[in-house]
Amino acid sequence: MRGKIIKGIAGFYYVYAEDDVTYACKARGIFRKDKQKPLVGDDVEFTITDTKDLEGSIDRILPRRNQLIRPAVANVDQALIIFAVKDPEPNFLTLDRFLVMMGMQNIPVTISFSKTDLVPEEEAERLRAVYDTTGYTVLCTSLEMEKGIEEVRHFLAGKTTVVAGPSGVGKSSLTNYLSGDILMETGDISRKLKRGKQTTRHAQVIPIGKDTFLVDTPGFTSLSLTGLEEQELKGFFPEFRPFEENCRFLGCRHIHEPDCGVKEALQDGQISGQRYADYVSLFQELAEQRRY
Repeated sequence: MRGKIIKGIAGFYYVYAEDDVTYACKARGIFRKDKQKPLVGDDVEFTITDTKDLEGSIDRILPRRNQLIRPAVANVDQALIIFAVKDPEPNFLTLDRFLVMMGMQNIPVTISFSKTDLVPEEEAERLRAVYDTTGYTVLCTSLEMEKGIEEVRHFLAGKTTVVAGPSGVGKSSLTNYLSGDILMETGDISRKLKRGKQTTRHAQVIPIGKDTFLVDTPGFTSLSLTGLEEQELKGFFPEFRPFEENCRFLGCRHIHEPDCGVKEALQDGQISGQRYADYVSLFQELAEQRRY
């Protein structure tokens, strides 16, 4: 039988099978011998060993389309990155860091600004406008008002999507809503700290429709851009590209160089000041990493 690994805990891999039943499976010893470890998201072939207790043995891992390192998950089609417009306040440097990280792994990203019922409509639209110029799709959602949720459903349909973002932005609440009968632990926001309690401890795949899966990931506070050189960073800021032909120097890094088309576009308001500031911060961080 075939299925998809939706969770891995304590040596067991929970496989959601083609008969819509989930089996607790052990991986055969041959995987350890071949130094191959099953991942959440893997499509597998397995044998049912106990029909009563719904147990099985994984025989084969089917070829992976891709593999993410962080979170450790296979066969991802796209990512939905969720940031609240308020409670907690959005950290745009973290958002831009995540966009770069997904770009490094060639994973298409859509941004969702959640909890838009907590701010005036023009504030949510201001945030949308910042990222609309980057080439990323931006959704403004409110679970409380059921705003934008059908757009999210359409985006997810028929795909395996990593859902990520800081704790407290409503990832688990959205997943609960979309999955219907699959309940997940949801944390309350701390009134004092304005921080969500991190509730998702392991990446897990949640079936929410035909050929439609969400990969729920632990909340994050920082992400390392390991393996990226500072001169490569500009390639992950797509809004720079139309203006780079106006740079005097080939290979301009858009930091200190004179006659820089990107900095001229920044001064003219054609590039977001927030995005450019995050670019400079990440550039300096990567330069420091290389130095040490």
